[in-house]
Amino acid sequence: MSRVDTTEPDPSVIGNIPTPPFARLSDPKRLFADRAARFRYLAEGHDLAAYLKFLAGLCEAQSAIQDDLPEPTPIDPEVLARAHAHKMPPIDRGKFAADPAFEATFERLLGAAGSLEMPAPAKDALSRVLAADKNARETMIQNVLAEAIPVEAIAEHVFVAAALQVHFARLAATLNAKELVSVGEGVCPSCGGAPSSTVIVNWPRAPGTRFCSCSLCGTLWNHIRSKCTLCGSTRKIVFQEVEGHSNVKAETCDDCHGYMKVLNQQKDAALDPVADDVATLGLDLLVRELGFRRGGVNPFLIGY
Repeated sequence: MSRVDTTEPDPSVIGNIPTPPFARLSDPKRLFADRAARFRYLAEGHDLAAYLKFLAGLCEAQSAIQDDLPEPTPIDPEVLARAHAHKMPPIDRGKFAADPAFEATFERLLGAAGSLEMPAPAKDALSRVLAADKNARETMIQNVLAEAIPVEAIAEHVFVAAALQVHFARLAATLNAKELVSVGEGVCPSCGGAPSSTVIVNWPRAPGTRFCSCSLCGTLWNHIRSKCTLCGSTRKIVFQEVEGHSNVKAETCDDCHGYMKVLNQQKDAALDPVADDVATLGLDLLVRELGFRRGGVNPFLIGY
């Protein structure tokens, strides 16, 4: 019989104050399945119901296509070590090259999207992506990764972004969350992406802690609540909200004139950093009228 010493101190608790993890990686299948359910719930009675239902179907496809996909090409251990030592994201978006896993993901996503109910302009956009040659597809991929989607081709890039989200979520899931380090204000420690929004979680060891949520790979990383997500300022931070919707607020910063949404999962555990970001478009419009620019990146909100 082995002896277990219950007096060993818990390293995650210092002075009875829980120490939240710096980062948490997503479960790719569950991430998109839960997001799809949230989109469907939010669609009921919403002014954007048709669009939210389309996104629900797209997220369901993102989850469903993952069965039996090839595994992403592993990140070289030397790359991981160098990224950790120099405080860089281990997944280099700038050097992304499609591997068999991504190619299969892309083709499956496009195939699944074809059966979704969507307006005619979206169907036309999907047809253009399906008909695009290799160079055109690579250009769209780079546009999404550079967070520089041309306004005239937003609809096409929604499908490309959806495929990239699946691939990067699966790739990020291969990382060790404990080895991730801060790489800059508002920058994902896994892939270097920008957050879609931030969430105040209600986890047992991190109640009330704020995390940024990567718009591409779904990684969550810790961020101080009283600090601007975009520039790091702790001055002139004001929270704006739409009356009757206090679970989602916009953190505005007078120093950088940007804003980031804050979703309070302590009040509603079902809040999703992408779905509820889209569903609270009215908050974006309100804050924009006050002269602030959007800091969060959401491929499903480009053009609004």
